[in-house]
Amino acid sequence: MNDNLDQFNTLRKIKSKPNSSQRELASELGFSLGKLNYCLKALKNKGLIKIKNFQKNTNKLRYVYILTPKGVTEKTNLTLNFMKKKMKEYDELKSEIEDGK
Repeated sequence: MNDNLDQFNTLRKIKSKPNSSQRELASELGFSLGKLNYCLKALKNKGLIKIKNFQKNTNKLRYVYILTPKGVTEKTNLTLNFMKKKMKEYDELKSEIEDGK
């Protein structure tokens, strides 16, 4: 399990769908509920997200997940690292193909 990639994907999903239920988030991320809970707790403990309960909602199990300013910064850093890694992989593959000609 790659915690950074899991956290990156979770932050991206929360940013795009902050009102998603845990089941929806887990399903869309391909995580079990347990893995999602682990990831959400880690993000909360790092100060990257806030978890708020809808106070007036009759379904008290609904939460909203909000990226903190620190979470936005971390998401940006993870995005940059992800892109650097992909560009490096691309360059390596391109070099292998060119060497094979």
